[in-house]
Amino acid sequence: MGVRIRRAEQRDRDQVVRILEEAFHHDPVSSWVFPDEEHRRVVHGRFLGVFADVTLEGGRIDLLEDGTAAALWLSVPAGVPDEEDDTPALMRETADPDNERAELVGRLTGAVHPHDRAHEYLLMIGVSPERQGEGIGEALMRGVLERCDREGTPAYLEASSERSRGLYERLGFSFTGRTVDLPQGPPMWPMWREPRA
Repeated sequence: MGVRIRRAEQRDRDQVVRILEEAFHHDPVSSWVFPDEEHRRVVHGRFLGVFADVTLEGGRIDLLEDGTAAALWLSVPAGVPDEEDDTPALMRETADPDNERAELVGRLTGAVHPHDRAHEYLLMIGVSPERQGEGIGEALMRGVLERCDREGTPAYLEASSERSRGLYERLGFSFTGRTVDLPQGPPMWPMWREPRA
């Protein structure tokens, strides 16, 4: 599939957040964090904006030039971080201070995140609903995964739905064997990809 991808810059932040909000508005995890749909419409963009800000500051965002998809990547070094990650607390504080789920989802995924090897972490990938199912997500990930293969670097992510899990399996990711179980909510599937020769 021929798609034009560029690296997002700070000026693209609002566009990236819009893509993510549209892509994840009905996602099982987003629906668990913000169960009331009207409330989700108000706060979801602020919540996802934290992911965009963290990635613009310390990672890379690949953006489809037509503005319909974005992939957020972080390079994670080996070893347990010296300091506790304050991103989950920031997510809650920024988006919905009275909603403990806005922080809990980050704490639970952080607790199972592997630290024994350096890897590329796909924090999020979003495709606008009208373009889903066209292979755009795969095309958007291909460049980073090819670099992982060349450099011998693994990749990691958490799938938030059965549909996305299937996409990631086709790209060489494997379920690590232990779901992240959100209290009275949907599971998430941590997935690891060894570089291909």
